[in-house]
Amino acid sequence: MNQVLHSVAMLGGTFDPVHMGHLRSALELRERFAFDQLRFVPCHRPPHRGAPGADSRQRLHMVELALDGEPGLLADARELNRPGPSYTFDTLTELRAELGENCALTLVLGADAFAALDTWHRWRELPELAHLVVMARPDCPLPETGPVADLLRARRAEAEMLRRKPAGCIVPVALTPLPVSATQIRDIVRSGRSPRYLLPDAVCAYIREQKLYQLPACAGSARARP
Repeated sequence: MNQVLHSVAMLGGTFDPVHMGHLRSALELRERFAFDQLRFVPCHRPPHRGAPGADSRQRLHMVELALDGEPGLLADARELNRPGPSYTFDTLTELRAELGENCALTLVLGADAFAALDTWHRWRELPELAHLVVMARPDCPLPETGPVADLLRARRAEAEMLRRKPAGCIVPVALTPLPVSATQIRDIVRSGRSPRYLLPDAVCAYIREQKLYQLPACAGSARARP
């Protein structure tokens, strides 16, 4: 029997690689908003950036390794199975069709992504499909002018509204700041240093085994071992 889902969140990204910042934010969001599920959706072909360092299946597998054993957090491979650029509008449309019109669906995104929302494909329609939870960052204030600021003023709501409606609200939220970035991790690996404690050990081991991010041949040494 399929589980009836009342509240589902989606966190998209390249996850190149997934790291502790992603994971801690997802856990706090699920607990704070009582999501039945929070789905990590690795992007297959990102429309707004160059090709990731790891391929789609490798990035999906790293997410699966990172989420193993954590209830309510799971990997969703749907964008890998769809040709063309990975547009969030298409993903939310699919999820809405699967979950039904009454399920509260939420798109989670960072403040930097939210500030550039007006560059996204069919961005004005996103709140018709889902709520938006914006993860605030001290170094990236929410926009105060322009079309995205107008959208925020029109749809800003309190957290409790996310379960009262299926879509349409925008809720900024402050989480525990963990200044970890995938770019930083890739640079560490390329230099032959260890990225341990910035990402799960299982993901560290996979990066080493697959020689991702130009991992040096000396990866087995004590200096480079995750």
